[in-house]
Amino acid sequence: MTKKQVENKIKKYKQLLAKHKPVLDEADNRIAGYIGDVFAEPKKHNKYELLMIYRTLDMLNDQTIYFNTKKVSRFFKFYEFSKFPSQEGMKAFKLTPIQAFIFANIYGLYNVEDNTRVIRNALLFFPRKWSKTTAVAAVAEYDLLFGDADAQAYIASNSFNQSKICFDIISNSLRQLDPNNKAFRRNRDIIYSLMPNRSSLIRCLSSKADKLDGLNASTVIMDEYAQSETQELMNVLTSSMGTRKNPLTIVITTASTKLTTPFTTMLNAYKQVLENNIQSRNIFAAIFEPDEGDDYGAETTWEKVQPHLGVTVNKAFYRSEWEKAQLNADDKTNFLTKLLNVFVQDISTKWIDKDVILKYTKPLRLSKLKTRPKAFVAVDLSVKDDFSVVCYALYDSLNHRFYFTCDFYIPKNTANNHHNSEMYKELIKNGKMKICGNDVIDYTMIANDIIGNAKYVDIVNLGYDPYKSKDFINVMRTVGMKNLTPVSQTLGSFSPAVAAFEYGVYNGNYQFDDNPLILYCFNNVAMDVDKMENRKPMKKTANDKIDAVITILMCILLAMNTKRQIF
Repeated sequence: MTKKQVENKIKKYKQLLAKHKPVLDEADNRIAGYIGDVFAEPKKHNKYELLMIYRTLDMLNDQTIYFNTKKVSRFFKFYEFSKFPSQEGMKAFKLTPIQAFIFANIYGLYNVEDNTRVIRNALLFFPRKWSKTTAVAAVAEYDLLFGDADAQAYIASNSFNQSKICFDIISNSLRQLDPNNKAFRRNRDIIYSLMPNRSSLIRCLSSKADKLDGLNASTVIMDEYAQSETQELMNVLTSSMGTRKNPLTIVITTASTKLTTPFTTMLNAYKQVLENNIQSRNIFAAIFEPDEGDDYGAETTWEKVQPHLGVTVNKAFYRSEWEKAQLNADDKTNFLTKLLNVFVQDISTKWIDKDVILKYTKPLRLSKLKTRPKAFVAVDLSVKDDFSVVCYALYDSLNHRFYFTCDFYIPKNTANNHHNSEMYKELIKNGKMKICGNDVIDYTMIANDIIGNAKYVDIVNLGYDPYKSKDFINVMRTVGMKNLTPVSQTLGSFSPAVAAFEYGVYNGNYQFDDNPLILYCFNNVAMDVDKMENRKPMKKTANDKIDAVITILMCILLAMNTKRQIF
């Protein structure tokens, strides 16, 4: 079902909202208010958010279900009376409209026949910073205080430390209710009720399921379930709920780099439930992710995925994280999985194995060339923080092969004080890197070197990053260099060169100078891929350097764009 098809149904559900608004408002006007706000601008909301609301309105329209306003109001009052940790200390929070909607579903929908709660399984699939953990902490507390007299609420996850985050929020919140420790006994991983006629408890668990027996769970909270490789713990806990009248399992998680797990199977099934392809009335699913074709860098996409943007997290944070995500693979993966709820394969894996580069590595010195081959040159320039690179791609017309050699430049003070200083000093000592300026790179020195090397190679074109090389290009023009070409640094621009390089390197069409920094840069490459499957190398981590790889690909791009004219 496409987003457009979902939006086309909105007229019907606006009518249902008008029909059921009075009973929703009787519990709290934020519930219908949230639905109305979404219906007012459906394009700003993702497909599954709309389907979530449609499903709720369908249930309200079902004659076998009624909406228990008193139960909803009671939970809302408890939530907003309780205090939870915040940057300002322990603080009571008002439910946001979407939180009110979610808890209205969980606590308000009842079966007419036996007066049991309809919703027994809930999924809260939101990005980080939505306050998932605080929200469900209140659910566990509520079960401890107002659930069955022998209620057993379990906080579980892939690790004990992760479970402990939610558990500690609960423990601190209950301390506010019971500062003298008369109503609860709080231990490291379990909280007991000491209230008369109540033997209820809340317990913190890890992923180990083999030592659990004799459980009788009433509430199960599975935290960061997307990280779990097995559903064994989930099965142990949920299978113990058979005697409970109103059992509740809540899964809270963000996306991960694990593409095939019990959670991804669950997520796909719950999407089918929302699309009405699978019938299962006891499921509630809040799924917040981009729609197909959304621009990951657009604020409209962030708003669609993060309904608390501007509430618990601000746009400036998203903007800064998006900018960081363009620089290295770790940050890109983190942004997509944790802030956009997109499942992606870990892109920090290697691109070209170092043994492939080593196989085609041999010494090459421009001054030792016997002929003057045509060459493409590309620069990747720093200012002072690290080294700069000039790559020369020499074309062997006889063997139809490219030879790549790189010159590396670094300011003296950077070489002495960089976290890689020992490596850089050794490279300088062995003539593999040049000192270039004291505090900042000396562009004139690099320009003169390029002009000097024009004695040994026929420079067809020199490529540069148009956003980083303005001062350098002015210097190059001053010293008489022509044929200067800006090279776009986008994924779409680089993708043809990436494909050409892969074909060429595995077929022995490329050879490389024996400078160890070339191999070092290849070893730091991860491959960024966009929705159109365009590819460009990016750093695995923020401190990595891949400049030699970038300049090699820039040279290939220059050659691809001028090949017909010179070969």
